Amino acid sequence: QVQLVESGGGLVQPGGSLRLSCVTSGINLDNTAIGWFRQAPGKGREEVSCISRRDENPFYYYHDSVKGRFTISRDSAKSTVYLHMNNLKPDDAGVYFCAAENFIRVQPMCGREPDDYFYWGRGAQVTVPS
Repeated sequence: QVQLVESGGGLVQPGGSLRLSCVTSGINLDNTAIGWFRQAPGKGREEVSCISRRDENPFYYYHDSVKGRFTISRDSAKSTVYLHMNNLKPDDAGVYFCAAENFIRVQPMCGREPDDYFYWGRGAQVTVPS
């Protein structure tokens, strides 16, 4: 059974930092692309970052709004993908979901849309007051 469990969310003042964790089970993390999505109240899920399967030249994606502030990383020994978030802004607030694809891509890429992902965690709330 595949499970994704997010943690590390919370309330942080503008300019602060958080590290979200996505602990996975039931999948081979080295062979799986993982995405982080954000959902603000009343809006759809928006991908903020993703990481391809392990490769000599892995692929990373960052939404323009988080480039230079967020970093995605993988620790296969811990079956965990992290999203390091620095210099947080009120617009970063929302529920953050990690998601996993259910197939092995020939090329090291990762999906950009929610429909590209099959497995989802329940989310972690990030609050950044204005």
